[in-house]
Amino acid sequence: MSLYDIPLNTLTGEPVTLEAYRGKAVLVVNVASKCGLTPQYAGLEQLQKSYADRGFTVLGVPCNQFAGQEPGSAEEIRTFCSASYGVTFPLLEKIEVNGDHRHPLYQALTQVKDADGEAGDIQWNFEKFVISAQGEVVGRFRPRTEPDAPEVVATIEAHLPT
Repeated sequence: MSLYDIPLNTLTGEPVTLEAYRGKAVLVVNVASKCGLTPQYAGLEQLQKSYADRGFTVLGVPCNQFAGQEPGSAEEIRTFCSASYGVTFPLLEKIEVNGDHRHPLYQALTQVKDADGEAGDIQWNFEKFVISAQGEVVGRFRPRTEPDAPEVVATIEAHLPT
């Protein structure tokens, strides 16, 4: 199964797949509203604004597996993201990224190695994956790597559609 075929739901519960983003570069990020890294939403939104017109989107994936830092309902998450950070990028429903109930999207993503050659479990909120316009995972960045870090931006720019 390709990444494009994995069934997902939007934050409002509408079925979607990554097929909707075929031909775009995508930054998939597990997000949380009550985390010390939550201010990264600002950097993610800046990436969205900077590159959306060049065939790019951020895709936020709420997850409550790390110290219960995303406890809200879908509506609470949407309201928080909009009011606090002006988020315009799409958000998916809250899912599990690790463990026995890991979502199929993250079953695929966690097979990808980071810059240190390590694959496996998501370490914390705000772990980032760059998916090329051809649907290949081309970069994995751990949670403390800021969205505007040179290595993240360079990976996104190298994989924007031509």
